[in-house]
Amino acid sequence: MADTGLRGRLLVATPALIDPNFARSVILLLEHGDNGAVGLVLNRPSETAVGEVLPEWSTHAADPSVVYVGGPVSPDGAICLGRSLGRGVLGVDPWTFFDGNVGTVDLTAGPEAVPGEAEVRIFAGYAGWGAEQLAVEIEIGSWYVVDGGVDDVFCADPDLLWRGVLKRQPGQLARVANFPSDPSMN
Repeated sequence: MADTGLRGRLLVATPALIDPNFARSVILLLEHGDNGAVGLVLNRPSETAVGEVLPEWSTHAADPSVVYVGGPVSPDGAICLGRSLGRGVLGVDPWTFFDGNVGTVDLTAGPEAVPGEAEVRIFAGYAGWGAEQLAVEIEIGSWYVVDGGVDDVFCADPDLLWRGVLKRQPGQLARVANFPSDPSMN
């Protein structure tokens, strides 16, 4: 896929997006191009501990140490994002984000492939869009496109991520953070 500029940005679900897979979600776009887009939902932790499915990675798992639901596509597959906490360079390929501070990690290489001072977040599945599908969803008001950072990927309290990302945006967009989950209860 040819990169067209949204790679590495966050998609933040607007209150109008009610699909249960994406309502109030924050997604890191790993790829975006002419053939479509691929991203990971950053704020959908599962109840499955990393140690239950990938015990060798449990010592590197960021808090909370659970597998995240990266999206509804290929839920049996896994994508791992990591960051180095020390001076070592995290061996990442093919994707890196946020000035190289976050990148994909090859789970098959084993934890010995990352420096001792590293943490990872493991996602089951991913979010995917066909050609032009994401552009249409943005145009009709399903997503806000904003800049993100390392702390968004490794947020220790994913329940607060949607609101937190919106609150730091300029102008009217910051006010959306206070939009009630159920407007009928307002």
